[in-house]
Amino acid sequence: MTDIADRYRRHADDFESKVAAVRPEQWDNPSPCARWSARDVVGHIVVMHGVMLRPLGRRPSRAPSVEKDPLAAFRAARADVEAVLDDPGLAAAPCETPSGPLTAEQHIDRVVSDDLVLHGWDLARATGQDETMPADDVERMWRGTSAIPAEVMEKFRTPGAFGPGVEVFGAEVPVPEDAPLQDRLLGLIGRDPR
Repeated sequence: MTDIADRYRRHADDFESKVAAVRPEQWDNPSPCARWSARDVVGHIVVMHGVMLRPLGRRPSRAPSVEKDPLAAFRAARADVEAVLDDPGLAAAPCETPSGPLTAEQHIDRVVSDDLVLHGWDLARATGQDETMPADDVERMWRGTSAIPAEVMEKFRTPGAFGPGVEVFGAEVPVPEDAPLQDRLLGLIGRDPR
């Protein structure tokens, strides 16, 4: 198993535990993502797992909808991505992405694996769970995100730049330079950590 597969499984475990902890009456709670409820956060994660399959000519497995059973929907999406990561040929397959050519496992790592951490924070904030992200993930994502060139970051902040309704990052939220790194990362991607 690769470091990428290990990291994905760790992130998926953490996100799944957050989904499982949501109480039925919390699914409509607003999240830090504008116009998204807690259920919408999980829906986004499930949809993005499907997006990771497209360059490989694969489709998501049949599963309950996020509306009906968010936990089962996530588990099915997770299984689809893990099947790619567990197959060396699929994991190494070349994919054309908005960030340029990547292997399938690199694409998964840079998109849905990191999304599980960031949107895990959104889900935790929406439902009153522990919002602490793993420090090593925060440091790794900070290094990568803060190094994105300004012109690329501008595209990431432009709604619809990667397709209808797609917004990668929101407008940067000012955070003090001496704030914890998690808060600075959240501010950089458009979340208000306060």
